[in-house]
Amino acid sequence: MSKLVPPHGSDEVMPLLLPEVERAAALEHAKTLKQVKIRSREVSDVSMFAMGAYTPFTGFMNEADWRGVCAEMKTADGLFWPIPITCPVAQDVAVSIAEGEEVALVNEETGEIMAILEVSEKYSPDKKFECQHVYRTTDMEHPGVQATMNQGPVNLAGRVKALSEGEYAEKYGKLFMRPAESRAEFAKRGWSKVAAFQTRNPMHRSHEFLAKLAVETLDGVFIHQVLGKLKPGDIPAEVRTKAIQAMIDNYFVPGTVIQAGYPIEMRYAGPREALLHAVIRQNFGCSHLIVGRDHAGVGDYYGPFDAQDIFDELWDGALVTKPFKVDITFYCKKCDGMATAKTCPHSKEDRITISGTEQRRRLAAGEPIPPEFSRPEVVKVLQEYYATLNS
Repeated sequence: MSKLVPPHGSDEVMPLLLPEVERAAALEHAKTLKQVKIRSREVSDVSMFAMGAYTPFTGFMNEADWRGVCAEMKTADGLFWPIPITCPVAQDVAVSIAEGEEVALVNEETGEIMAILEVSEKYSPDKKFECQHVYRTTDMEHPGVQATMNQGPVNLAGRVKALSEGEYAEKYGKLFMRPAESRAEFAKRGWSKVAAFQTRNPMHRSHEFLAKLAVETLDGVFIHQVLGKLKPGDIPAEVRTKAIQAMIDNYFVPGTVIQAGYPIEMRYAGPREALLHAVIRQNFGCSHLIVGRDHAGVGDYYGPFDAQDIFDELWDGALVTKPFKVDITFYCKKCDGMATAKTCPHSKEDRITISGTEQRRRLAAGEPIPPEFSRPEVVKVLQEYYATLNS
């Protein structure tokens, strides 16, 4: 019997990718259906459905679930879920589709047929209502708000039959690890207490410190990075992967860390997104999610510890995976090493604050990165990438 945390709301992981023996016929059938183009976010969500990361959902949310998730972080039947997973379309597209009809969901960028959607319901969501609850703001400067307000006015709900995992599986190979695979790997290693570290950036010294704190108290760390669409200026996953591996190879005890990636697209919803990341990691078999400063935040929309505090607002039984909370980390010149406000008694003048934003700025400007900020093996990989941008 598995010692890992159970999947969310289910006894087993529920991937929606059709079995390979059924896929060719289903794809031919999909070609005869109405073609509905979907944006990168919905393409990402189909990939997440396909691999089972959105267990126990069988498809895109109906209006009752959408409203409950927005307002109370629970579906109509009481399942905890912090961010709605929806399939928005244009008004003219919605009018042309009947409830009960099957449609083919097509990646608008590549033309690939991603899935067959059995449309059970059409509804017009209140976008401002969604933004206010999920993002805590309706400011159009917020990238998540902007994406929500600019989406089609009608949501299609219904069961998804995934035909593809998208470009991610082929592009990233072994890095693309499905929940069933991560669970098998954890079990193989004898791990039962696993901390996930979410990242969309190469790991600097603060990130390394957070992961090592988790290694000290748990069985291992699952460095789980975003493979979906990022903000302009973010470092591509293939470069990030190489940089993270350089850090793992040189600064972690062998066998304590697994690096993997998953196809989610960031919403930048701060506290709500931290909860979503925890739910997803529960499906991957992780008992903890490392939550540091401003997890999944953007700009100044959220306080530095809002993403930690929101876990304390949940009801009993909402979520099995727990937050691994860590104070703000920094390099202290007097301590001569990484520390937090709980362990370092020295003044702010002695502390070097480390951030991904500052690291990217320095790299883009060709400025040196001190060893207190990032490991030289990591910096070398990143400098090589930035040199290609400037050549």
